[in-house]
Amino acid sequence: MRLLEQEKEMTVLSVDAFKRAIAVAVKAIGHKAELEVGFTDAHAPGSDTRIQLPEPPPTMTQADRGFTRGSADAAALRLRYHNPRIHKAKAPTDVDAAAVFDALEQARCEAMGSSMTGVALNLSAMMDEESRREAALFAMLKKGRPLPQALRLVAWEKFTGKPLPQEAGTAAQFWRPFIEERIGKRLQKLALLLSDQKAFAAEALRLISALDKNSDGDNERDDEAEKKTVAPAEESGNDEEQQKESQESQGVSDQGEETQDGDQAGDDQPENERPREEGDSSAHDQHASQTEDIHAPVTTYRAFTTQFDEVVEASDLCHVEELTRLRMMLDRQVSSMQSLIVRLANRLQRRLMAQQTRHWEFDLEEGLLDASRLARIVISPTHALSYKREKPMDFRDTVVTLLLDNSGSMRGRPITLAATSADILARTLERCGVKAEILGFTTRTWKGGSSRDAWIKEGKPPLPGRLNDLRHIIYKSADQPWRHARKNLGLMLREGLLKENIDGEALLWAASRLLARPEQRKILMVISDGAPVDDSTLSVNPGNYLEQHLRAAIGWIEGHTDIELAAIGIGHDVTRYYRRAVTIGDMEQLAPVMTEQLAALFDKD
Repeated sequence: MRLLEQEKEMTVLSVDAFKRAIAVAVKAIGHKAELEVGFTDAHAPGSDTRIQLPEPPPTMTQADRGFTRGSADAAALRLRYHNPRIHKAKAPTDVDAAAVFDALEQARCEAMGSSMTGVALNLSAMMDEESRREAALFAMLKKGRPLPQALRLVAWEKFTGKPLPQEAGTAAQFWRPFIEERIGKRLQKLALLLSDQKAFAAEALRLISALDKNSDGDNERDDEAEKKTVAPAEESGNDEEQQKESQESQGVSDQGEETQDGDQAGDDQPENERPREEGDSSAHDQHASQTEDIHAPVTTYRAFTTQFDEVVEASDLCHVEELTRLRMMLDRQVSSMQSLIVRLANRLQRRLMAQQTRHWEFDLEEGLLDASRLARIVISPTHALSYKREKPMDFRDTVVTLLLDNSGSMRGRPITLAATSADILARTLERCGVKAEILGFTTRTWKGGSSRDAWIKEGKPPLPGRLNDLRHIIYKSADQPWRHARKNLGLMLREGLLKENIDGEALLWAASRLLARPEQRKILMVISDGAPVDDSTLSVNPGNYLEQHLRAAIGWIEGHTDIELAAIGIGHDVTRYYRRAVTIGDMEQLAPVMTEQLAALFDKD
């Protein structure tokens, strides 16, 4: 037994020593002596002062060591050779184009450091292990690796002149003919500009405009039959897009900020309150309206009709008496967790209140006795006592939106704890002067509802897009006091409410509400139990249609808005979608994890 304990201690020491060595190497390669290096299981964004690397397992294999070293070197090289200001100014606003642009920039940074033999070996090991780990996932999805990931591998090979390792070469093979045919020569030209990020970015934009814009977000080449159904008018529209992007690459570097500001200005009114012509079921017209309303980041995703969608207050879906009964049921089901919930709420409140900048007011007639002024009383007994009061300064304007998955798979214990956790967080945030909003998303019916009926009446045109009626629920608005919205959360326990989940549009809806808010800081936390699912939509569209749009929506929010996005996956891994995410397997962990995630966002300041 003692021998086993000693072996465990040696393993822990070995991992800790490995982490320390990695941290030293990152600081040296990145030329950042004051850099903070952390290790985490969840994907977390880095900054100029702190980066997060993947947590190595307790028992490391050679592949694990190579993957961690390569990830560390890749992060360090980006710190050393990447200028965020140039990148942001040149980055395209389209999500798919931005992903390709980011991939090329990462390949440039990694190629710059590949002249160091050890770094090149570590990067090769990372690419190989990363490709091996993802091979099973993409095999299950029956598709190849997305274009940006494959392009990063092929670009690194072109830039360095070094061959890809075996697994990485296999992963890139699906896209290699496509890349070589369309942009092979342009990649060779980019290889000559590695040391000049500004010139590299301009040429990268020209390369992006040369790619085929008619393909979908994954650009799968086996969809040629579907591409033939595109109408001539749509093709000409895509040509205009290419010309516009080509013009952007020649000088309009700040268009991303202008577009974002313009989008915010147009979103002051909820979608369901905007005037809509009755009987208008044209998919193209309604898709254009939808794109304008929710800042849709991609043009390949659309809704067949938005005529039957609704954004509704929770109180409008249920009578007051039933809401009261459901709220009492919710309270009874979580009574056993009451002590834990109180502790979590108090902990979060202390952490938030500790960050408020405070000062004291002196020479008051009431308050706390000011001991520093007692000397005056000794010298002059007739002098009046002096009091002081601690005055909190305004906490930096912040609004937090909690977006809850209201799908059927959340039925039972998951939705109960999600509702309770959101309730506690909203109450705690309100005490700290932080506004909180609680939203939910589902569909009005199973199997498509009125949207599918309209599609059938129009003769079932191919590739109709989203084919179900959305229901977005406002449980608590940001300006509504918690005591007024308390009963609304009981609605989640109502039988028949939870149906399908279309996450991408729900995220854009929640983001559009946040962007219309006046607060300086905006946080969006998503609670979900997996990938988006809607049988009606997926039965007549590609199998990854909803997931593809979710990735595009997340990329747009994380890359083109000031919203801080975090996600918690319940029983399913959401780290493959969100940059800042954590997955839990036990429902009892939900409230503590939500509290820690939110506290970590505030601690970041």
